[in-house]
Amino acid sequence: MKHSHSVSALALTAMLGFASQASADTRLLVNCFWPSSHFACSEILPGWIDEVERVTEGRVRGIIPPRSVAPPPEQLAAVVGGVADVSVSFNGFVEEAVGARVAMMPFVAIRNAERMSRALWATNRQFFPDEVTSVHLLSQFVIGAGELYSQTDTPINSIEDLASRRMWVLPGPLARIAAQIGSGVVSTPAVESNEIISRGVVDGHLGLDPQGVQSFQLLPYTRSTTRLSHPIYTTSFSVFINNDTWAGISPEDQEAIMSVSGDVLGAAFGARWDAAVAQGVAAYADAGVDVVDADPAFEAALVEASRFVTTGWLADAAARGIDGQAALDFYIGQLSDAAN
Repeated sequence: MKHSHSVSALALTAMLGFASQASADTRLLVNCFWPSSHFACSEILPGWIDEVERVTEGRVRGIIPPRSVAPPPEQLAAVVGGVADVSVSFNGFVEEAVGARVAMMPFVAIRNAERMSRALWATNRQFFPDEVTSVHLLSQFVIGAGELYSQTDTPINSIEDLASRRMWVLPGPLARIAAQIGSGVVSTPAVESNEIISRGVVDGHLGLDPQGVQSFQLLPYTRSTTRLSHPIYTTSFSVFINNDTWAGISPEDQEAIMSVSGDVLGAAFGARWDAAVAQGVAAYADAGVDVVDADPAFEAALVEASRFVTTGWLADAAARGIDGQAALDFYIGQLSDAAN
């Protein structure tokens, strides 16, 4: 009987140990606000989930719901409130992410999202690693540079042309620039652009990259694009996890997760965006979209008209204790170093 009790005790101990291990496992609800067919939802985030499971030996796993649990502007609130564990948000919707907007300054972008994503994460680690506190930051990345498109037979190639148009414009700095120039501005999240553009509410659009124009099915409504020698703008995003969820993960697994997040995840987003941009540009010809080189005078006027955005951001960064000019110089230097 004594031996039997010992065996039972050992079995109970083993069962309790197994239950404890099982209860320590973490299942992440990873939200994706893009359409489910978009590569962010079908490739990049599932690939990251697989990597997280691999490096944590299955202790942390994830699933993406079939549709977004919240609209694009509410991704941060959804994670803070525990509706989702992990999500991605445009940094214009993340009030705390002032430093991350360094990549969104006018005429800073290059046409290489992977380089920009790596540069942004390096700049984050150097200048503003702790600015976001409502969630735990997993990564940041930059997408393809936004371009300027005309929906009429006349390309947009002067400040006067742009001022005379009613434009769909990506929210944030671009919308402010277009409004200052005098354009009639309709601004919505990118995923809602088709509703405005396809109905003929506007006669031009500004801020989507070529993959966005293709994936949001806007090529039939687009007649030309004006190619600036230096892109006017691009968009940065943050990937983050609920603070309580993160705190419930062991330090060892946290370290493992960050090893496949940060620069690695950002570069994966950027590289896939670059491939999609190339596909979007290739689709111009079949869609009858003309590519028009920007008049240098137009580009110079746009540079001048957009300076207030950088000036304002530098002030906002200073108010948050960030050396904005140093961060901007570092970010640009990272792009130059990568190019060389």
